[in-house]
Amino acid sequence: MINEEIRDREVRLIGADGTQLGIMPTAKALALAEEQELDLVKIVPGASPAVCRLMDYDKHRFEQAKREKEMRKNQKTMDIKEVQLSATIEENDVAIKAKNALRFLQDGNKVKVSIRFRGRQIAHSDIGLKVMQNFVERVQDVCTVEKRPMMEGRNMLMVLAPKADKAVKGQGQPKPAPAPKA
Repeated sequence: MINEEIRDREVRLIGADGTQLGIMPTAKALALAEEQELDLVKIVPGASPAVCRLMDYDKHRFEQAKREKEMRKNQKTMDIKEVQLSATIEENDVAIKAKNALRFLQDGNKVKVSIRFRGRQIAHSDIGLKVMQNFVERVQDVCTVEKRPMMEGRNMLMVLAPKADKAVKGQGQPKPAPAPKA
């Protein structure tokens, strides 16, 4: 609530610089705000008496919107990319699909791997499971399996998530042996 919207009889007033101006009638606080060409803004409505502050409300709203925009800009969104395999996929095709999945994972996206079984292939879902395991072995150094391969109707689905940066960096180097105590 700002200016004339404030209906309380008395308010505790805080100045534009943050100093306590004390408890005073709302009409006097409004006059003070008008005199300084500022707005009277209720910041703690539940207190007795309500706490109000003198401020340039339009400038405050502008700065708040600017901060929120900055926060949204810095926020990283994670997409889910899909890689489709088949139960009868050839070795070279798996290599290309794994290369694409590696690129997606290194960009920080999750990867949904799916196999659609056609016709009588559904009776041999174990072949699809082997294809999925082969695929995971190719990309296991940069990802973790978030959702294990599961059948959903005629599809087998699995979700891979990128590993944390610390784990990927430290994985290729062996840990040094502790120094012997003398």
